[in-house]
Amino acid sequence: MPRLREVPRAEVTDERILFFYDRLFAPDRDPAVDHGTATGTPGDWWTVFAQSPDVFRHAVRGFALYRNASLDPVLRELGQCRAGWARGSQFVFSQHCKQMRALGMPEEKISAIPHWQTADCYSRLERAVLAYTDALVLDGGRVSDEIFDILREHLPDSEILQLTYITCMYEMHATMARALRLEFDDRPEAVVEVAAPEGYGDRDISADLTGEG
Repeated sequence: MPRLREVPRAEVTDERILFFYDRLFAPDRDPAVDHGTATGTPGDWWTVFAQSPDVFRHAVRGFALYRNASLDPVLRELGQCRAGWARGSQFVFSQHCKQMRALGMPEEKISAIPHWQTADCYSRLERAVLAYTDALVLDGGRVSDEIFDILREHLPDSEILQLTYITCMYEMHATMARALRLEFDDRPEAVVEVAAPEGYGDRDISADLTGEG
């Protein structure tokens, strides 16, 4: 379950939210109770974001912005998908794998997103986009001139700005999905202590490793 309450249809008064409830689920369904979208997601992103109509509308405008951008959608999706993977969001990564497939991207390129650095299936520009995404997401925006120079060889400044904005926007969505446990990011913490075998007690593990026990 997500960490914030889902807003049932009966409580929604905002017309924009109701429009998406109808479009993504069906007019006769309450998505806060009857989960499931056509893409196989639970759909709780929508019902949780409905907590704030202002936030909901701002986020939806962001979706329209990236779909209307002049940037090549293949490059856009490379950035979005890699941002999801790099930030550890199964939801963002999974959804944008599907979107790349819808654009006709070869399966080889989709499956290589997690290990793009060792894959030879990408063009020089695509590799620069993936490296740029890692610099934005993993290095906090610390981008080398060599990466940026390749982007400028192929893209006008306006499209580099679009790529930067859209990629960072999806890093935000990836982070929020994990924090609020939305959609496919409703998962328990993976890093937990693995208990010692029964009877091990409070022995000093470091002593075992050094032979001093």
